[in-house]
Amino acid sequence: MQANAILRDLSASTIFLHQAIADHLGLNITDHKCLDFLQRRGPLTAGQLADLSGLTTGAITGVVDRLEKKGFVRRTPDPSDRRKTVIVVEPGRMPEIVDLFRMLGDRTDAIMRTYSPQEQDVIIDFLENASRLVDEFVQELKRRDPPK
Repeated sequence: MQANAILRDLSASTIFLHQAIADHLGLNITDHKCLDFLQRRGPLTAGQLADLSGLTTGAITGVVDRLEKKGFVRRTPDPSDRRKTVIVVEPGRMPEIVDLFRMLGDRTDAIMRTYSPQEQDVIIDFLENASRLVDEFVQELKRRDPPK
């Protein structure tokens, strides 16, 4: 089916987009996407960030260390449990990232405006379902034994 080929192309383009953004910011792609989680979801513990990203807590420690060293995040005591630490985004580093995604969002909105409201609803429904499918497939792959 043609849709599968288009989705694979979109997937590859999306990976390369995020790699280019990461390169532009002086980050690796994993650190960039973890920063995106923090930016969109607010302060998170290392465990929460590990759950969202699928990385181990040990790997998250490295991610946070690198993001902190570059000034993108800082560790602060968790206000609800002072034994824990939450990772918060440094607002001074966000304007450049926000501007990049605003430019991309504006271009996406321009494409969406070429469709009727009904067509937009179908597109959004498809994208939500495709996103859910991908998330479920990732979880399925994680439950499988690695190839031998």
